Amino acid sequence: MLTLSAKLKTASIVAIAVASLSATPVLAEDITLWTLNFDNNAANTALKKVATDFEAANPGTHVEIVQRAVDEHKTALRVAAGSDKGPDIYFSWAGLGLGGEYVKAGLSLPLDKYYAEYKWSDELLPSAAAFADLYPGGKHGVPFTFKGEAVYYNKKLFEQAGIKEEPKTYDEFLAAADKLKAAGIPAFTFGGTVNWHVMRLMDVILETKCGAEKHDALKAMTLDWTKEPCATESFAEFAKWTKDYTLQPFMGIDNKQSYSLFTAGRAAMMLEGDWLVSQLNGSGANLDDYGIFPFPTNTDRLYGFAEYNYISTKSKSPDVAAKFLDYFLSTKVQQDLLGQLSSTSVNKNVQYANQKPLEAEWLAIFQKYGKVYMNGDQAFPLDVTTEYFRVINDVASGNTEPADAAKQLQSFIASRT
Repeated sequence: MLTLSAKLKTASIVAIAVASLSATPVLAEDITLWTLNFDNNAANTALKKVATDFEAANPGTHVEIVQRAVDEHKTALRVAAGSDKGPDIYFSWAGLGLGGEYVKAGLSLPLDKYYAEYKWSDELLPSAAAFADLYPGGKHGVPFTFKGEAVYYNKKLFEQAGIKEEPKTYDEFLAAADKLKAAGIPAFTFGGTVNWHVMRLMDVILETKCGAEKHDALKAMTLDWTKEPCATESFAEFAKWTKDYTLQPFMGIDNKQSYSLFTAGRAAMMLEGDWLVSQLNGSGANLDDYGIFPFPTNTDRLYGFAEYNYISTKSKSPDVAAKFLDYFLSTKVQQDLLGQLSSTSVNKNVQYANQKPLEAEWLAIFQKYGKVYMNGDQAFPLDVTTEYFRVINDVASGNTEPADAAKQLQSFIASRT
């Protein structure tokens, strides 16, 4: 039987042991990845397999994956940015808006030395890797997926309107729209009830009218929208397209209804992403009836957006985190992941078998473009995106004159500061 003093001594030893355990640092080979709980469950399963395979190839290493819903994930990252704790790797979107929020907050570690060490630029699609160079202070993040957006067109309707070649310049594109109009064929179909659908048209027109440098600066809010004539010109051009060259009425339908109208031959073109190939194929459409070409902005940049993985400044093991990302980006792993995370890979060495012509066209586009410009809702912070949507919708509806649109948007931006 233990005496009181012996019991106290034993309790003290236990307490010291517990305290020692709690004070033991996390193994240097342990890393944590914060990411989304993806709607596509195949992506969730594939990501977990990548982690377990990495652990098997690197004994003693453990990868913990923490998955959350979108809003919960964003909240967790904002909390991490303001504290001394956080993940080793985190998922976010690329761009000055969504991705840039956490870069600006100091949560993202510049990866220049890892890009050099692992030669990622030699392995990645230029269009997918381009987003890493958008931020000041070095390269941030590596691509998880990349989505390009371009013009899909109905070949029969182009032929009916006398359009013999895909437009290569904006002037040729306008001429094609005029030919379609003369033939009684609306050039575009959009779904106005989802803000981001018709936003795409405004984005590509801004790129065309303002050029790459000014477009980026306007979206970064470092230029005054009222002092750049190209901004007002873009709203005027947008109003022209929505009035003269778009299937009416469109503000009361969504993107799914717009898609149905496109496949029914009611309009000649849609401004959509590479995912539309699978959608067309899945709905039984004849893919040979359609073609694609990048919107001719004359800037030699591709319209699109990306999802990225970033190494956190809170990481105690950035070298291990970089090693995991290198494993994830490797040709073998990306080949195995093909079709699970995306229909195309961010690794340019991945091989594609039995590609449909439209899929091959997309791959050629991805390989051609080394510079990108992104969707407005990824370039702007959330509150500015909401105002951007409102102004665009009012112009498209005829409720706001193009001359007032830039003033309203700039007024909102100025009120934030």
